[in-house]
Amino acid sequence: MPDQHEFVVVANRLPVDRREEPDGSTSWRPSPGGLVAALEPVMKARDGAWVGWTGSPDDTLAPFDADGMHLVPVPLSADEVELYYEGMSNATLWPLYHDVIVAPAFHRTWWDAYVTVNRRFAQAVLPQAAEGATVWVQDYQLQLVPKMLRETRPDLRIGFFDHIPFPPYEIFAQLPWRRQVLEGLLGADLLGFQRPADANNLLRAARRLGMTTRGDAVLVDGRRARRGARLEAARPVVCKPFPISVDSTALEELARRPEVLERAKEIRAELGEPDTLVLGVDRLDYTKGIQHRLQAFGELLEDERLTVPGAVLVQVATPSRERVDEYQRIREDVEATVGRINGKHGQIGHPAVHYLHQTVDRAELAALYLAADVMLVTPLRDGMNLVAKEYVASRWDDAGTLVLSEFAGAANELTSAFVVNPHDIDGLKDAVMSAVRCPPVEARKRMRAMRRTVLRDDVAHWARTFLESLHDVRARQEAMTPPPDAADLDAALETLAQRPELLVALDFDGVLAPIVRDPEAARPLPAAAQALHDLAALPGVHLALVSGRTLDDLRRLAGPPPSAALIGSHGAQVADEHGADVGAATTLDDATRDLLARASAALHAISARYPGTFVEDKPAGTVFHTRQIERREDAEAAAKEAAQGPGSWGGVRTTLGKEVVDLSVVDVDKGVALGRLRVALGLRPGHGGVLYVGDDVTDEHAFAVLDDAAGDVTVKVGEGVTGARHRVADPERVADLLVRLLELVGKDRGTSAAR
Repeated sequence: MPDQHEFVVVANRLPVDRREEPDGSTSWRPSPGGLVAALEPVMKARDGAWVGWTGSPDDTLAPFDADGMHLVPVPLSADEVELYYEGMSNATLWPLYHDVIVAPAFHRTWWDAYVTVNRRFAQAVLPQAAEGATVWVQDYQLQLVPKMLRETRPDLRIGFFDHIPFPPYEIFAQLPWRRQVLEGLLGADLLGFQRPADANNLLRAARRLGMTTRGDAVLVDGRRARRGARLEAARPVVCKPFPISVDSTALEELARRPEVLERAKEIRAELGEPDTLVLGVDRLDYTKGIQHRLQAFGELLEDERLTVPGAVLVQVATPSRERVDEYQRIREDVEATVGRINGKHGQIGHPAVHYLHQTVDRAELAALYLAADVMLVTPLRDGMNLVAKEYVASRWDDAGTLVLSEFAGAANELTSAFVVNPHDIDGLKDAVMSAVRCPPVEARKRMRAMRRTVLRDDVAHWARTFLESLHDVRARQEAMTPPPDAADLDAALETLAQRPELLVALDFDGVLAPIVRDPEAARPLPAAAQALHDLAALPGVHLALVSGRTLDDLRRLAGPPPSAALIGSHGAQVADEHGADVGAATTLDDATRDLLARASAALHAISARYPGTFVEDKPAGTVFHTRQIERREDAEAAAKEAAQGPGSWGGVRTTLGKEVVDLSVVDVDKGVALGRLRVALGLRPGHGGVLYVGDDVTDEHAFAVLDDAAGDVTVKVGEGVTGARHRVADPERVADLLVRLLELVGKDRGTSAAR
């Protein structure tokens, strides 16, 4: 269809507000707010469509163009505004996701309306999205839309970005519809969050609800096949942080305009040329910590650490959700507090606090930023808080100081701010005074550091990195071995079973044994272990376990059949079918042995800095494990340090596996060792076949030395790009595969497989 779009944004609100002109006509102007400011330049650059609500109940407008964008209104009735928006979105999800600062309410009628409206948004997208289009769903009001789109249009590339925090599971678990929400989100290909902790919270929630995660992905959509066949490959949904930002170049240009500079001077003059102008700019919301900063400012006046008219606080509180009871209460409380402070500390013509409960346009806001000496951003919980970044972007003069709550996502990036816990009023007061008294040289140094971050990682960078990652995730999914039907794998096993001799070789962790946090707790699944022992008893069948573990570990944990060959330490150790160790791991020369000792010492030093990591020393290598670290960002940092440290040394061969960094000082791998074993067994191609099953990047070396066209069978366990011809989902399906092979080989050799 000619009016379809390759790029569609879906958000609760359209990016424009309606304005009634004097002549009775209607016009539209850009809406204030972080989401619109962030996405407006992206939309215009991509000529996409934006699907959203106009903000007025019972609006039934046709799609229209405004401000350089194609806009598709979604109608909401007055009842739906009350139930879906004011109820489920802002009285249930908002407080729940913000650490229950205010108690959330749970009502089934709200949830029913939420489902209905989410479905309407999804249906509005369908005629707008071209085949294979990118659809970017925004925020907590529309968490069910990704799955609804996936079910109808699997061709779409779907991203979801959560602009608010995603809570820890202990809080998320309170939601009666937690599974439905999580499954709705997992309809996307990529889930973006403001902070690493938010992404980790979702991954943890998925695990607690019985889902499988691998690294930064949740595995979904796998379907169980009949016994003896494979499981359809699960689709990885990647969860990553993409901290949102602002159009910093545009904000700086605005702040440099002569009329804005002049307005900044006028503001200070209108305030009586105070020595210190403290500024707060927030949407009026109980999460923003406005009461806390007012209390701190009032006590500073009470303590006479600040005095009027030398110091003044300007608090802009943009109206928000005024029909929701909790927001009416916060307005009353804030205005009462402002009145008390001004009544006690104000002077005629010089109030201590100038309170503006109104929307301020961008030019006026830029002038306020330039006029302010100290910016207070003190939310009790915030996904990012773009006000902090707007202030920094506007301060092209490198002046001004920023007091920033540690509970705002921006604190992860703007580390040169005066970072505070807003609940600690004494600490907040001290931070304000440190910002007020900060020497100009230090203040400029802090501001320059923050400006480098905001100018480099602007909104265009945020959108580009998210959309590039979405493209990469979809490419990763499409590059996965296409999941052949059950008959394809079954046919390959039937052909293999007819070979006079065959080698059945398998990795251990993640193949025969499920991945576990404690490596010492790994054990093969009973069905798989029994099938291996039964296969070993059949004529012409050779077995091998091929692992990164040492031979001793394999013997102790895997309990292999006595006749199984063992390949350990990624090929550096080999025990033949008679149990004799024939590997060359003990023949390291002095220089290689010294290199191994230094690499091990370096890994142990890194491990000491990252609790939860540990080092496993092997005869020809050393392995750095990160599986037991709770925080994924710490695991990634530790692995990076190991890989870029001793992993980069000359003579060290580095392999990045699943939550391990494996360093070896011998030039062997699983493929080399498997090839040597095949030759030793006399299994020449075309006569003897090989089945190899692996799950990790280290198994790709083994897949590479085998030839599916010549009758070998290669099977990847789990997701990911692979050279294997076939795929199964998990160790349980590996057990099914071995049972099926036992049945086929036993039948071919006239031997009963029922043992």
